[in-house]
Amino acid sequence: MKTLTIILTDGPYISEYAQIAYRIAFAALDRYKVNIFLYLDAVNIGRADQRPEVVKNEGLLFQELAERGALIRACSRCSAARGYQADEDGRAPELLPGILISSLYDLACMIEESHRVVALGR
Repeated sequence: MKTLTIILTDGPYISEYAQIAYRIAFAALDRYKVNIFLYLDAVNIGRADQRPEVVKNEGLLFQELAERGALIRACSRCSAARGYQADEDGRAPELLPGILISSLYDLACMIEESHRVVALGR
């Protein structure tokens, strides 16, 4: 099976990149293994306590992708800078299930194994 990796850098509700990534990943999961790497402010997409009223909860969209089999990782350094503390398994209590904190080394592995890479950000 081919692999698609999506890299996001914009935080939630700043642009439409998270929703675009969701749509791409959702469609691709039928034919691809999907990796998503959250970098810079995008690590906030998975924050569990977000309650947007006017737009869809982007964190829940990404949790749905994880439940469907997407591998979703958030940069450890970016996460730490924003107050997320991961346990040794990469789980942080502030993040939704299925979104784990890992290192940039994991991003390098994702890119290396990928047949396609999509980067969304400014």
